[in-house]
Amino acid sequence: MSQQVAQPKPAAGVARIPRAVWVLGLVSMLMDISSEMIHSLLPVFLVTTLSASAFLVGIIEGVAEATALIVKVFSGVLSDYWGRRKPLALFGYGMAALSKPLFALASNAGFVFTARILDRIGKGIRGAPRDALLADVTPPSLRGAAFGLRQSLDTVGAFLGPLLAIGLMLLWQNDFRAVFWVAIVPAALSVSLLFVGVQEPDRPRDAVSSNPIRRDNLRRLPDAYWWVVAIAAVFTLARFSEAFLILRAQQGGLAIALAPLVLIAMNVVYAVSAYPFGKLSDSMRPDTLLAGGLVVLIVADLLLAYSGTGFWVWSGIALWGLHMGMTQGVLAAMVAHTAPDDLRGTAFGFFNLVSGIAMLIASAVAGLLWDRLGASFAFSAGAGFSVLALLALGFRGFLAGAVRPQ
Repeated sequence: MSQQVAQPKPAAGVARIPRAVWVLGLVSMLMDISSEMIHSLLPVFLVTTLSASAFLVGIIEGVAEATALIVKVFSGVLSDYWGRRKPLALFGYGMAALSKPLFALASNAGFVFTARILDRIGKGIRGAPRDALLADVTPPSLRGAAFGLRQSLDTVGAFLGPLLAIGLMLLWQNDFRAVFWVAIVPAALSVSLLFVGVQEPDRPRDAVSSNPIRRDNLRRLPDAYWWVVAIAAVFTLARFSEAFLILRAQQGGLAIALAPLVLIAMNVVYAVSAYPFGKLSDSMRPDTLLAGGLVVLIVADLLLAYSGTGFWVWSGIALWGLHMGMTQGVLAAMVAHTAPDDLRGTAFGFFNLVSGIAMLIASAVAGLLWDRLGASFAFSAGAGFSVLALLALGFRGFLAGAVRPQ
Protein backbone atom coordinates (compact mmCIF):
# COMPACT_ATOMS: atom_id res chain seq x y z
CA MET A 1 0.00 0.00 0.00
CA SER A 2 1.46 3.34 -0.98
CA GLN A 3 2.24 5.83 1.78
CA GLN A 4 0.40 9.13 1.77
CA VAL A 5 2.33 12.27 2.59
CA ALA A 6 0.64 14.27 5.34
CA GLN A 7 -0.24 17.79 4.25
CA PRO A 8 -0.14 20.77 6.62
CA LYS A 9 -3.54 21.37 8.17
CA PRO A 10 -5.07 24.34 9.98
CA ALA A 11 -5.49 24.09 13.74
CA ALA A 12 -8.47 21.99 14.76
CA GLY A 13 -10.21 24.42 17.12
CA VAL A 14 -13.31 23.43 19.05
CA ALA A 15 -15.35 26.16 17.29
CA ARG A 16 -14.76 24.50 13.90
CA ILE A 17 -16.21 21.15 14.97
CA PRO A 18 -19.70 20.59 13.45
CA ARG A 19 -22.79 21.08 15.63
CA ALA A 20 -23.86 17.46 15.11
CA VAL A 21 -20.68 16.29 16.85
CA TRP A 22 -21.60 18.36 19.91
CA VAL A 23 -25.14 16.95 19.93
CA LEU A 24 -23.88 13.37 19.59
CA GLY A 25 -21.51 14.06 22.46
CA LEU A 26 -24.34 15.38 24.65
CA VAL A 27 -26.49 12.37 23.75
CA SER A 28 -23.65 10.09 24.84
CA MET A 29 -23.15 12.15 28.00
CA LEU A 30 -26.79 11.81 29.10
CA MET A 31 -26.85 8.06 28.45
CA ASP A 32 -23.57 7.66 30.30
CA ILE A 33 -24.97 9.55 33.30
CA SER A 34 -27.78 7.01 33.38
CA SER A 35 -25.57 3.97 32.78
CA GLU A 36 -22.87 4.92 35.27
CA MET A 37 -25.38 5.70 38.02
CA ILE A 38 -26.10 1.99 37.78
CA HIS A 39 -22.75 0.51 36.74
CA SER A 40 -20.72 2.35 39.39
CA LEU A 41 -22.80 0.59 42.05
CA LEU A 42 -23.43 -2.69 40.25
CA PRO A 43 -20.27 -4.62 41.29
CA VAL A 44 -20.87 -3.77 44.97
CA PHE A 45 -24.62 -4.49 44.59
CA LEU A 46 -23.82 -7.90 43.12
CA VAL A 47 -21.24 -8.83 45.77
CA THR A 48 -22.88 -7.39 48.92
CA THR A 49 -26.62 -7.63 48.17
CA LEU A 50 -26.84 -10.58 45.76
CA SER A 51 -23.81 -12.53 47.13
CA ALA A 52 -22.05 -12.91 43.76
CA SER A 53 -18.34 -13.83 43.51
CA ALA A 54 -15.64 -11.72 41.87
CA PHE A 55 -15.42 -14.37 39.13
CA LEU A 56 -19.16 -14.01 38.44
CA VAL A 57 -18.79 -10.21 38.35
CA GLY A 58 -16.00 -10.68 35.79
CA ILE A 59 -18.14 -13.02 33.68
CA ILE A 60 -21.15 -10.70 33.74
CA GLU A 61 -19.05 -7.66 32.86
CA GLY A 62 -17.04 -9.49 30.22
CA VAL A 63 -20.03 -11.09 28.49
CA ALA A 64 -22.02 -7.84 28.66
CA GLU A 65 -19.29 -5.67 27.18
CA ALA A 66 -18.36 -8.31 24.61
CA THR A 67 -22.02 -8.53 23.56
CA ALA A 68 -22.14 -4.78 22.97
CA LEU A 69 -19.00 -4.84 20.88
CA ILE A 70 -20.02 -7.91 18.86
CA VAL A 71 -23.48 -6.51 18.05
CA LYS A 72 -21.75 -3.46 16.58
CA VAL A 73 -20.64 -5.62 13.66
CA PHE A 74 -24.19 -6.26 12.55
CA SER A 75 -25.44 -2.73 13.14
CA GLY A 76 -22.40 -1.30 11.35
CA VAL A 77 -22.90 -3.57 8.33
CA LEU A 78 -26.62 -2.76 8.24
CA SER A 79 -25.95 1.00 8.39
CA ASP A 80 -23.62 0.70 5.37
CA TYR A 81 -26.08 -1.44 3.39
CA TRP A 82 -29.06 0.75 4.26
CA GLY A 83 -27.11 3.98 3.87
CA ARG A 84 -28.68 5.32 7.08
CA ARG A 85 -27.04 5.74 10.49
CA LYS A 86 -29.46 7.72 12.70
CA PRO A 87 -32.42 5.26 12.86
CA LEU A 88 -30.17 2.46 14.12
CA ALA A 89 -28.49 4.77 16.63
CA LEU A 90 -31.91 5.91 17.85
CA PHE A 91 -33.14 2.32 18.22
CA GLY A 92 -30.02 1.37 20.18
CA TYR A 93 -30.28 4.30 22.58
CA GLY A 94 -33.98 3.56 23.03
CA MET A 95 -33.34 -0.10 23.85
CA ALA A 96 -30.72 0.86 26.44
CA ALA A 97 -33.15 3.31 28.04
CA LEU A 98 -35.86 0.64 28.26
CA SER A 99 -33.47 -1.76 30.04
CA LYS A 100 -32.83 0.58 32.99
CA PRO A 101 -35.90 -0.35 35.09
CA LEU A 102 -34.82 -3.99 35.08
CA PHE A 103 -31.83 -3.24 37.31
CA ALA A 104 -34.11 -1.79 39.99
CA LEU A 105 -36.31 -4.90 39.81
CA ALA A 106 -33.43 -7.43 39.95
CA SER A 107 -33.67 -10.05 42.71
CA ASN A 108 -30.69 -12.24 41.76
CA ALA A 109 -27.51 -12.23 39.68
CA GLY A 110 -29.26 -13.88 36.75
CA PHE A 111 -31.75 -11.01 36.56
CA VAL A 112 -28.88 -8.51 36.61
CA PHE A 113 -27.15 -10.48 33.88
CA THR A 114 -30.26 -10.30 31.67
CA ALA A 115 -30.66 -6.56 32.24
CA ARG A 116 -26.97 -5.96 31.56
CA ILE A 117 -27.11 -7.93 28.31
CA LEU A 118 -30.16 -6.01 27.05
CA ASP A 119 -28.52 -2.71 27.95
CA ARG A 120 -25.33 -3.67 26.14
CA ILE A 121 -27.21 -4.94 23.07
CA GLY A 122 -28.66 -1.44 22.85
CA LYS A 123 -25.17 -0.02 23.14
CA GLY A 124 -23.97 -2.38 20.42
CA ILE A 125 -26.76 -1.41 18.04
CA ARG A 126 -26.03 2.31 18.38
CA GLY A 127 -22.23 2.26 18.58
CA ALA A 128 -20.94 1.67 15.05
CA PRO A 129 -23.69 3.70 13.28
CA ARG A 130 -23.11 6.62 15.68
CA ASP A 131 -19.34 6.58 15.15
CA ALA A 132 -19.79 6.28 11.39
CA LEU A 133 -22.30 9.17 11.48
CA LEU A 134 -19.81 11.29 13.42
CA ALA A 135 -17.15 10.57 10.79
CA ASP A 136 -19.65 11.32 8.00
CA VAL A 137 -20.37 14.83 9.33
CA THR A 138 -16.75 15.74 10.19
CA PRO A 139 -14.01 16.94 7.78
CA PRO A 140 -11.08 14.46 7.72
CA SER A 141 -8.63 17.00 9.14
CA LEU A 142 -10.79 17.40 12.28
CA ARG A 143 -11.65 13.77 12.99
CA GLY A 144 -9.15 13.24 15.79
CA ALA A 145 -10.45 16.36 17.54
CA ALA A 146 -14.09 15.40 16.87
CA PHE A 147 -13.75 11.87 18.23
CA GLY A 148 -11.79 13.22 21.18
CA LEU A 149 -14.52 15.80 21.90
CA ARG A 150 -17.30 13.22 21.73
CA GLN A 151 -15.30 10.96 24.00
CA SER A 152 -14.72 13.82 26.45
CA LEU A 153 -18.44 14.66 26.62
CA ASP A 154 -19.29 10.98 26.94
CA THR A 155 -16.83 10.71 29.80
CA VAL A 156 -18.23 13.78 31.56
CA GLY A 157 -21.36 11.68 31.89
CA ALA A 158 -19.25 8.82 33.14
CA PHE A 159 -18.22 10.83 36.22
CA LEU A 160 -21.44 12.85 36.70
CA GLY A 161 -23.37 9.55 36.92
CA PRO A 162 -21.30 8.14 39.80
CA LEU A 163 -21.34 11.55 41.50
CA LEU A 164 -25.15 11.54 41.44
CA ALA A 165 -25.10 7.93 42.64
CA ILE A 166 -22.99 8.88 45.67
CA GLY A 167 -25.27 11.77 46.62
CA LEU A 168 -28.39 9.64 46.31
CA MET A 169 -26.83 6.70 48.18
CA LEU A 170 -25.94 9.01 51.08
CA LEU A 171 -29.37 10.66 50.97
CA TRP A 172 -31.28 7.39 50.82
CA GLN A 173 -29.07 5.31 53.14
CA ASN A 174 -27.54 2.94 50.56
CA ASP A 175 -30.80 2.22 48.74
CA PHE A 176 -29.41 0.77 45.51
CA ARG A 177 -32.78 0.25 43.87
CA ALA A 178 -33.96 3.84 44.39
CA VAL A 179 -30.82 5.11 42.61
CA PHE A 180 -31.45 2.67 39.76
CA TRP A 181 -34.98 4.06 39.30
CA VAL A 182 -33.69 7.65 39.05
CA ALA A 183 -31.27 6.58 36.29
CA ILE A 184 -34.22 6.24 33.91
CA VAL A 185 -34.57 10.05 33.59
CA PRO A 186 -31.26 10.96 31.83
CA ALA A 187 -31.65 7.89 29.58
CA ALA A 188 -35.00 9.19 28.34
CA LEU A 189 -33.53 12.68 27.78
CA SER A 190 -30.72 11.16 25.72
CA VAL A 191 -33.10 9.46 23.31
CA SER A 192 -35.19 12.64 22.96
CA LEU A 193 -32.14 14.80 22.17
CA LEU A 194 -30.92 12.43 19.46
CA PHE A 195 -34.37 12.34 17.88
CA VAL A 196 -34.70 16.13 17.56
CA GLY A 197 -31.10 17.34 17.48
CA VAL A 198 -29.23 15.42 14.75
CA GLN A 199 -29.83 15.69 11.01
CA GLU A 200 -28.22 12.88 9.03
CA PRO A 201 -26.46 13.89 5.77
CA ASP A 202 -28.31 12.93 2.61
CA ARG A 203 -27.07 9.81 0.88
CA PRO A 204 -25.54 10.48 -2.57
CA ARG A 205 -28.13 9.89 -5.29
CA ASP A 206 -25.82 7.64 -7.28
CA ALA A 207 -25.05 5.43 -4.27
CA VAL A 208 -25.75 1.75 -4.86
CA SER A 209 -26.50 -0.64 -1.99
CA SER A 210 -24.39 -3.79 -1.87
CA ASN A 211 -23.60 -6.32 0.81
CA PRO A 212 -20.73 -4.74 2.81
CA ILE A 213 -19.41 -8.13 3.94
CA ARG A 214 -19.08 -9.60 0.47
CA ARG A 215 -15.56 -10.80 -0.15
CA ASP A 216 -14.80 -8.12 -2.74
CA ASN A 217 -15.97 -5.39 -0.36
CA LEU A 218 -13.99 -6.71 2.60
CA ARG A 219 -10.89 -6.77 0.40
CA ARG A 220 -11.25 -3.01 0.09
CA LEU A 221 -10.42 -2.64 3.79
CA PRO A 222 -6.64 -1.97 3.67
CA ASP A 223 -3.89 -3.65 5.66
CA ALA A 224 -3.49 -0.52 7.80
CA TYR A 225 -7.08 -0.93 9.00
CA TRP A 226 -6.57 -4.57 10.04
CA TRP A 227 -3.41 -3.61 11.92
CA VAL A 228 -5.41 -1.01 13.84
CA VAL A 229 -7.92 -3.76 14.70
CA ALA A 230 -5.15 -6.13 15.85
CA ILE A 231 -3.42 -3.54 18.03
CA ALA A 232 -6.75 -2.49 19.59
CA ALA A 233 -7.46 -6.13 20.51
CA VAL A 234 -4.17 -6.44 22.38
CA PHE A 235 -4.92 -3.13 24.09
CA THR A 236 -8.23 -4.55 25.30
CA LEU A 237 -6.56 -7.69 26.68
CA ALA A 238 -4.34 -5.39 28.71
CA ARG A 239 -7.27 -3.36 30.09
CA PHE A 240 -10.02 -5.45 31.69
CA SER A 241 -13.32 -4.11 33.11
CA GLU A 242 -13.26 -1.03 35.36
CA ALA A 243 -15.46 -3.03 37.77
CA PHE A 244 -12.20 -4.40 39.19
CA LEU A 245 -11.02 -0.87 40.03
CA ILE A 246 -14.12 -0.49 42.21
CA LEU A 247 -13.57 -3.84 43.91
CA ARG A 248 -9.89 -2.99 44.52
CA ALA A 249 -10.78 0.28 46.24
CA GLN A 250 -13.53 -1.36 48.30
CA GLN A 251 -11.05 -4.07 49.28
CA GLY A 252 -8.91 -1.27 50.69
CA GLY A 253 -11.72 -0.01 52.92
CA LEU A 254 -13.70 2.40 50.71
CA ALA A 255 -17.28 2.74 52.02
CA ILE A 256 -20.04 1.23 49.89
CA ALA A 257 -21.77 4.59 49.37
CA LEU A 258 -18.47 6.07 48.13
CA ALA A 259 -17.69 3.27 45.66
CA PRO A 260 -18.67 5.46 42.66
CA LEU A 261 -15.77 7.79 43.56
CA VAL A 262 -13.54 5.32 41.75
CA LEU A 263 -15.22 5.90 38.39
CA ILE A 264 -15.51 9.62 39.09
CA ALA A 265 -11.75 9.91 39.60
CA MET A 266 -10.95 7.81 36.55
CA ASN A 267 -13.42 9.55 34.27
CA VAL A 268 -12.50 13.10 35.30
CA VAL A 269 -8.97 12.39 34.07
CA TYR A 270 -10.35 10.62 30.98
CA ALA A 271 -12.71 13.50 30.12
CA VAL A 272 -10.05 16.18 30.56
CA SER A 273 -7.44 14.35 28.49
CA ALA A 274 -9.48 12.81 25.61
CA TYR A 275 -10.01 15.97 23.53
CA PRO A 276 -6.42 17.34 23.78
CA PHE A 277 -4.93 13.99 22.84
CA GLY A 278 -7.48 13.47 20.05
CA LYS A 279 -6.62 16.89 18.65
CA LEU A 280 -2.91 16.12 18.99
CA SER A 281 -3.37 12.94 16.94
CA ASP A 282 -4.45 15.08 13.96
CA SER A 283 -0.93 16.54 13.75
CA MET A 284 1.44 13.77 14.90
CA ARG A 285 2.04 10.03 14.60
CA PRO A 286 -0.75 8.25 16.48
CA ASP A 287 1.48 5.28 17.36
CA THR A 288 3.52 7.60 19.57
CA LEU A 289 0.40 8.44 21.58
CA LEU A 290 -0.63 4.78 21.77
CA ALA A 291 2.81 3.74 23.04
CA GLY A 292 2.70 6.48 25.66
CA GLY A 293 -0.75 5.32 26.72
CA LEU A 294 0.50 1.77 27.20
CA VAL A 295 3.39 2.94 29.37
CA VAL A 296 0.87 4.84 31.51
CA LEU A 297 -1.32 1.71 31.80
CA ILE A 298 1.66 -0.41 32.88
CA VAL A 299 2.42 2.04 35.69
CA ALA A 300 -1.27 2.11 36.69
CA ASP A 301 -1.46 -1.69 36.87
CA LEU A 302 1.70 -1.91 38.95
CA LEU A 303 0.44 0.70 41.41
CA LEU A 304 -2.87 -1.14 41.77
CA ALA A 305 -1.04 -4.44 42.17
CA TYR A 306 1.11 -2.95 44.92
CA SER A 307 -1.73 -1.65 47.11
CA GLY A 308 -5.49 -1.10 47.26
CA THR A 309 -5.38 1.86 49.64
CA GLY A 310 -4.40 5.52 49.81
CA PHE A 311 -2.05 7.18 47.36
CA TRP A 312 -1.28 4.00 45.41
CA VAL A 313 -4.82 3.00 44.47
CA TRP A 314 -5.96 6.54 43.60
CA SER A 315 -2.83 7.20 41.57
CA GLY A 316 -3.43 3.94 39.68
CA ILE A 317 -7.05 4.87 39.03
CA ALA A 318 -6.08 8.34 37.74
CA LEU A 319 -3.40 6.90 35.44
CA TRP A 320 -5.91 4.33 34.14
CA GLY A 321 -8.12 7.27 33.09
CA LEU A 322 -5.17 9.06 31.46
CA HIS A 323 -4.41 5.92 29.45
CA MET A 324 -8.01 5.88 28.19
CA GLY A 325 -7.82 9.54 27.19
CA MET A 326 -4.58 8.98 25.30
CA THR A 327 -5.78 5.98 23.31
CA GLN A 328 -9.54 5.55 22.80
CA GLY A 329 -10.38 8.57 20.63
CA VAL A 330 -7.13 8.07 18.72
CA LEU A 331 -8.01 4.46 17.84
CA ALA A 332 -11.51 5.50 16.67
CA ALA A 333 -10.08 8.24 14.45
CA MET A 334 -7.60 5.72 12.99
CA VAL A 335 -10.47 3.42 12.00
CA ALA A 336 -12.24 6.33 10.29
CA HIS A 337 -9.08 7.32 8.42
CA THR A 338 -8.28 3.84 7.13
CA ALA A 339 -11.78 2.69 6.06
CA PRO A 340 -13.53 3.60 2.76
CA ASP A 341 -16.48 5.96 3.29
CA ASP A 342 -19.12 3.42 2.26
CA LEU A 343 -17.66 0.71 4.54
CA ARG A 344 -17.16 2.89 7.60
CA GLY A 345 -19.98 1.32 9.65
CA THR A 346 -18.70 -2.17 8.82
CA ALA A 347 -15.16 -1.13 9.72
CA PHE A 348 -16.23 0.11 13.14
CA GLY A 349 -18.26 -3.07 13.58
CA PHE A 350 -15.35 -5.45 12.95
CA PHE A 351 -13.07 -3.25 15.03
CA ASN A 352 -15.44 -3.69 17.98
CA LEU A 353 -16.07 -7.38 17.33
CA VAL A 354 -12.41 -8.22 17.83
CA SER A 355 -12.18 -5.88 20.81
CA GLY A 356 -15.30 -7.50 22.27
CA ILE A 357 -13.81 -10.98 22.18
CA ALA A 358 -10.67 -9.61 23.82
CA MET A 359 -12.76 -7.88 26.53
CA LEU A 360 -14.57 -11.11 27.38
CA ILE A 361 -11.29 -13.00 27.71
CA ALA A 362 -9.61 -10.22 29.72
CA SER A 363 -12.44 -9.79 32.24
CA ALA A 364 -12.92 -13.53 32.77
CA VAL A 365 -9.18 -14.08 33.27
CA ALA A 366 -8.94 -11.11 35.65
CA GLY A 367 -11.86 -12.41 37.73
CA LEU A 368 -10.42 -15.91 37.87
CA LEU A 369 -6.97 -14.66 38.88
CA TRP A 370 -8.56 -12.39 41.49
CA ASP A 371 -10.49 -15.29 43.10
CA ARG A 372 -7.62 -17.80 42.95
CA LEU A 373 -4.49 -15.68 43.49
CA GLY A 374 -5.65 -12.27 44.64
CA ALA A 375 -6.07 -8.74 43.29
CA SER A 376 -2.34 -8.05 43.07
CA PHE A 377 -1.81 -10.95 40.70
CA ALA A 378 -4.74 -9.86 38.49
CA PHE A 379 -3.32 -6.34 38.04
CA SER A 380 0.20 -7.70 37.53
CA ALA A 381 -1.16 -9.84 34.70
CA GLY A 382 -2.71 -6.69 33.19
CA ALA A 383 0.72 -5.05 33.25
CA GLY A 384 2.16 -8.10 31.48
CA PHE A 385 -0.43 -7.87 28.69
CA SER A 386 0.37 -4.16 28.38
CA VAL A 387 4.02 -4.99 27.79
CA LEU A 388 2.98 -7.43 25.05
CA ALA A 389 0.81 -4.73 23.46
CA LEU A 390 3.76 -2.31 23.55
CA LEU A 391 5.97 -4.87 21.83
CA ALA A 392 3.29 -5.51 19.19
CA LEU A 393 2.99 -1.79 18.56
CA GLY A 394 6.73 -1.49 18.03
CA PHE A 395 6.88 -4.54 15.78
CA ARG A 396 5.45 -2.69 12.80
CA GLY A 397 5.71 1.01 12.03
CA PHE A 398 2.48 0.72 10.08
CA LEU A 399 0.89 3.87 11.39
CA ALA A 400 3.40 6.41 10.16
CA GLY A 401 1.46 7.67 7.15
CA ALA A 402 -1.27 5.19 6.34
CA VAL A 403 -3.77 6.56 8.83
CA ARG A 404 -3.40 10.23 7.99
CA PRO A 405 -6.53 12.05 6.86
CA GLN A 406 -6.48 13.10 3.25
